[in-house]
Amino acid sequence: MMDEPRPSGFPSRSARRRLGAGSLRCLLCAALLVPALARAQLVDIAWDAQGGFKRELRAEAGKFVELCGKLGSDTKVDWRFDADASTNFNIHYHEGKAVQFPSKEDGVRTSQGTLVAKSEQDYCWMWSNKTAAPVSVRVEMTKRP
Repeated sequence: MMDEPRPSGFPSRSARRRLGAGSLRCLLCAALLVPALARAQLVDIAWDAQGGFKRELRAEAGKFVELCGKLGSDTKVDWRFDADASTNFNIHYHEGKAVQFPSKEDGVRTSQGTLVAKSEQDYCWMWSNKTAAPVSVRVEMTKRP
């Protein structure tokens, strides 16, 4: 029996038989996660020659936007932002499966502070938009050794 036409990247009938029910469930779960991943706007922090970074971001309604970059141990980052509407804001990094939050604020339009990196990590500044309209966020950061 010949395999039927299928979308690109989707396993053929014979491949699905070899995969078994458990693997097929994993494929289905992965397919269902793709729309959730599309909810994020991820931006790499690109420091200028003076250690600065400035950007205007747009968090769509019900979505989030995130700025991420690797920082060395004891690196200091002065940061500030202002937004058109209230957002849920945090700075976070991952230690294995645990997520650490050096800063976390809900329902804020503006904030500022200094992050002192405890260890070499990828640190992320994240704004979640819980409103029904897009929100613009203006961010300025300065990295100090």
